Amino acid sequence: MNRVLTLTSHLPNSQKTGGGTISSSHAPQKGESNLSTLEKALTVNLDSSKYGVFCEIGAGQEVVRFFFLAGGASGTIAKSMSAYDKDVSDAIYGQEPGRRYVTKGRLQKMLDREFEILLERMPKERGKQTQYFVFSDTVAARSFKGGGNCHGWMGLKAQLYPEAEPSQIILHVRMFDTTNQQQQHALGILGVNLIYAMFYLKRDPYKLLDTLLDGVGRDRIEIDQCQLSGPYFDTHNPRLTALHLVTNGLTNAILFDTSGSIVNAGDIFYKKDVLVLRGRFRPVTRVALDMRRSAEDMLGKKRMVTLAEISTRQLIDSNSGVEYHQDFLSRVDVLCSQGFHVLVTDYLRFFRLREYLNTYTRRTVTFCMSVFNVIDLFQEHFYEGMEGGILEAMGRLFSGNVTLLVYPRQNPKDPSRSLITADNILTTKTSLDPSLHHLYAFLRETKKILPVSGYEESILTINTAHVLQDLQQGGTHWETVVPQAAVEMIKEKKLFGYNSL
Repeated sequence: MNRVLTLTSHLPNSQKTGGGTISSSHAPQKGESNLSTLEKALTVNLDSSKYGVFCEIGAGQEVVRFFFLAGGASGTIAKSMSAYDKDVSDAIYGQEPGRRYVTKGRLQKMLDREFEILLERMPKERGKQTQYFVFSDTVAARSFKGGGNCHGWMGLKAQLYPEAEPSQIILHVRMFDTTNQQQQHALGILGVNLIYAMFYLKRDPYKLLDTLLDGVGRDRIEIDQCQLSGPYFDTHNPRLTALHLVTNGLTNAILFDTSGSIVNAGDIFYKKDVLVLRGRFRPVTRVALDMRRSAEDMLGKKRMVTLAEISTRQLIDSNSGVEYHQDFLSRVDVLCSQGFHVLVTDYLRFFRLREYLNTYTRRTVTFCMSVFNVIDLFQEHFYEGMEGGILEAMGRLFSGNVTLLVYPRQNPKDPSRSLITADNILTTKTSLDPSLHHLYAFLRETKKILPVSGYEESILTINTAHVLQDLQQGGTHWETVVPQAAVEMIKEKKLFGYNSL
């Protein structure tokens, strides 16, 4: 039986937590850095202008528990509750479609209803000096039976100055601890961080985000969606916020649907086959569209999501801040205009991407890539530091229902412009180490690697680097090898350094 995890590890001297001793005579100041979880909770408790409601479902009442433990909670907590019974919950917040309760929609109903009740019950006079708030979460934590996708929605709806219209932060989180008690504890810390950050770090939304995992760590919780809304955040770009989650290590991946909106990966990939094209896509060319068409025709899947994946690890960080992120968003917009879902990740190795996708679907995952990318895939130096090296990497990549489709390209070293394909790669002079030929042959023989068929041979000379150079130097040839809708978008918005001369 697992030992119940308590908070005593954070309280070695009754009220000492994370190196900070709490006393009513020396409360931490607003915005003070390096505060422990209980110190943050006490800061809020001792701030007489903050008053609100806690409503937590699915993982105990771990957030409000910290505020009770810190002391002085009577000045902060109007009510705490957990409507665990579905009928009781429906009576308060209304029914959910399909009676699914760990959803963003349910969280929003909780926040809206509890905030409405709080305002109704508080004297109007108090509102002139009080910032009212509601904290809610609805979570599927690890059950006593084990297993399952441990995730949840967490949100804070708060007035950021008295009598203001409320602003709001909503998070979607995934939990990796192996016991229910550990997951509850991690959620409790995250919830305290969220409340503290929204009140005291609101002027710097990116700093606010970067403190959310303080004291809990990325290995225990991942924040893969964050929505800031309301009058205080009305100028904030939600897509830049999402990219910040990846580039600053709060999550490994964010997903955009074909309209360019940020979506929950579980909703898109659940029980779907997935086709993945990885590249820089700067810009997308007719080659990428032909790869997609050829692969889709070969696979013939009816319930398949076609995905363009961009890894931040492949990019030269020559810019910084918003400009760096805007370049990603430009690629997202252009790819979405061509009907792709777009996944932005921090994965370098392909097997990490496969493992991510298999978190959400157990159906087939197919990678379609250029033969040159396949040669790169078999470079041993990419797997330095792994105990099993390239053998471990290939074992993890091709685990389960995974196939690699190889798209041919013209041999740049052959004057006759012969093609390098999945079937002649071993007999063509390339950088593929001869010691790995048997490994490649095994994967080809077992049909883990297959050649793409039905491709358009006339476009195999397209080189994305040359296309980008032509685009930036005022040329016109690039317009013939980039899809027309993408050409128009690039010209209109002057993307990727477009120069019309």
